[in-house]
Amino acid sequence: MVSIKRYEPQKEDILSAGIDIGTSTTKIVISKFSLMNMAGGMHMPRIEIINKEVLYRSPIYRTPLLTATKIDIKAVENIVKQEYAKAGIQPNDIRTGAVIITGETATKENAQEMVHTLSDNAGEFLVATAGPDLEGIIAAKGSGAYEYSKKTGKVIANIDIGGGTANVAVYKSGKLCGTCTLHIGGRLIEFNGEQIKSVSMPIKKLFQQWGTVLNIGDNRHIAVIQKLTDYMSAVIARMLKCELLSSDQPLILGHEPNWKEKIDGIMFSGGVGECIYRYENRSSGISQYDDIGEMLARSLKESKELSSWEWINPVETVRATVLGAGTQTTEISGATIHADSSDLPIRNLPVYEFDFDNNLFEGLKRLPTAFQNAVDLYDSQREGQNFSLYLTNLPYLGFRDVQQLAGGILDSIKAKPNPKQPLVIVLESDHAKVLGQTLQVQNPTQSIICIDQIRVDQGDYIDIGHLLQTNVVPVVIKTLTFHHQ
Repeated sequence: MVSIKRYEPQKEDILSAGIDIGTSTTKIVISKFSLMNMAGGMHMPRIEIINKEVLYRSPIYRTPLLTATKIDIKAVENIVKQEYAKAGIQPNDIRTGAVIITGETATKENAQEMVHTLSDNAGEFLVATAGPDLEGIIAAKGSGAYEYSKKTGKVIANIDIGGGTANVAVYKSGKLCGTCTLHIGGRLIEFNGEQIKSVSMPIKKLFQQWGTVLNIGDNRHIAVIQKLTDYMSAVIARMLKCELLSSDQPLILGHEPNWKEKIDGIMFSGGVGECIYRYENRSSGISQYDDIGEMLARSLKESKELSSWEWINPVETVRATVLGAGTQTTEISGATIHADSSDLPIRNLPVYEFDFDNNLFEGLKRLPTAFQNAVDLYDSQREGQNFSLYLTNLPYLGFRDVQQLAGGILDSIKAKPNPKQPLVIVLESDHAKVLGQTLQVQNPTQSIICIDQIRVDQGDYIDIGHLLQTNVVPVVIKTLTFHHQ
């Protein structure tokens, strides 16, 4: 009698960590991702994340600073070590996740050093830092706004207000419509007892415009502060309608709102969101800051302009960004990939999209110019900045077609100042393994990373993690600046 081995789906669990070092608070979340091959035994593997489970949430710490312009790196490291120990994990247990420095903290003089220190010592992190657009996107995923828009088909704006910034991301049916960031946050004016301790530069500029002077040592109950938080609420309402005024300019960080859709509902997260909804244990003291956060929350709740939208309760408030970073940033490549594990991980690789328009012959003629354009765009100083080539709309490829495509790519990389650096190719279709192997045969000395089943856009950045047991790689797609399609 012949025994038939029953097909067992391939499974793997990996741990993810999110570490968010914000203007006011620092927090950590540890999550577990369950990966499974969703294809049958006779089919091409298709590895998917089938479950995400939050294993541990740290308390919320005040972000430790040495001075107004410097993060206390040692103190942050100690917090991370202490919380890892409480969670019962070691740094080398972490396979993916994000260390992000958000809000005003990202402008501190040693912010980059902080990110690199944690990336080196706290595990296999992919995302190294978050620009304001990415911060808003991550927060919208952690707060529940992204899922709510997906479930209802509505246009939902998540407004994540922390100590230094309000990061807004608008979603419709789970698709990103646009982003905007404002200098609106709890710590833009801080108090020491009954006196004003500090006033941030954007607020000083706004007060100059108003002909108002606010001095260190003035009484915290001065009427102009209430006027300020009411004004901030009105600016948020105008921003949601894409109707900002020239007088609002001191509070705009980066680009203006860039969505075209009419917003159906709004959701607040971040520290100021916590002041609105009160999700956390009141005894934790996280809302008891000497700043304008509580006043701003009251102004938002009492705003007539903002009451015209449906208010949707978030899943998370002050923990939205760290949960989004720890559980929502990672995607999984296809299983038909070609990658030398010694070249991984790779971080912060810009994406250059090349559209074949379903015509291989014509596309190959345009490919050398595309490589030259990519070098001009991402490595204008010819310093060797690498990029990933994203190939879209490839036609059906036979054996000879794949050989032609590989030859065209290898000819075109001569435009790169450092052609020996890893050649990174991203594909939507399941061609990565055969293309990677063909490239390797044609040039055995060339380092090649070829991954598939990933969708990105021109202007995105990607991080590619270590090869997992299931022969896939975790990939983080970072939209650092969003352009409306």
